[in-house]
Amino acid sequence: MTTTLTKQQRPETPLRDERPTRVRRPAGRRNWLGGLAGWLWLAVVFIPLYWILITSLKAQSNYYASNPLAPPDDPTLDNYQLVIESDFISYFVNSVVVTAGAVIPAVTVSFMAAYAIVRGWRLRFLRTVNALFLMGLAIPLQATVIPVYLIIIRMNLYDSLLALILPSIAFAIPLSVLILANFIRDVPKELFDSMRVDGATEWTTLWRLAAPLTRPAILTVTIFNALTIWNGFLLPLVLTQSPSRRTLPLALWSFQGQHGVNVPAVLAAVVLTTLPILVLYAFARRQLLSGLTAGFSR
Repeated sequence: MTTTLTKQQRPETPLRDERPTRVRRPAGRRNWLGGLAGWLWLAVVFIPLYWILITSLKAQSNYYASNPLAPPDDPTLDNYQLVIESDFISYFVNSVVVTAGAVIPAVTVSFMAAYAIVRGWRLRFLRTVNALFLMGLAIPLQATVIPVYLIIIRMNLYDSLLALILPSIAFAIPLSVLILANFIRDVPKELFDSMRVDGATEWTTLWRLAAPLTRPAILTVTIFNALTIWNGFLLPLVLTQSPSRRTLPLALWSFQGQHGVNVPAVLAAVVLTTLPILVLYAFARRQLLSGLTAGFSR
């Protein structure tokens, strides 16, 4: 006689949840130490920026008599007017010319060099060139000031904007080649092979395939080099002499020396100097973050 187990009598086997279980932190337990550290870091970053902005709106007469962190009772734009009237526009134009004249050739040459290194890695010559670029990363700018100064003198370029552009291009290329080469290596090889099958030349493949796929990296390198050259102080100090060839960082230093006691005017010049960088970041923020995080998402 066979017996059948009813539904209530059958042993129930628990189903296993193969999904990884997450360790949940109790709702009442918070990371107070991390939150405190975050607020401290926010204060370290925000308070100097706040002080620069409110001080640039204060008058020189009552600056030392008022609380440094208190907002101005009677905000004024006289400090910005004084800075603009102190030949600030010509310094700004010099900085734009030097930055654009150095960044555009540096990024273009770096992109083409990175493409050649990745695509022709088997060639001994290109491996040697890549090694030279990597050696350029180990040489700081401060160690080459005297040789660069002597070369500029021999080329009769001293006290000119071209004397600032050429060294800036040379020092921007090594790091740019390293970053762009790593991004080009991530492009699937099958895409290059398909372009070759379709009859495309290396030049067409460079600008039609590699350039669009590595656009975040190109923009990231462009912004990084622009920030470095825009804030450069050592090269303009050594390679220029006349006031008409000064860039903004050097002009800011000379302006501070000329108006040493006028702290609000100096900080107004600082605000005007950083505005182009903020505008550039506001327009290119999405592409910049995409380029910085691309390596983590692949």
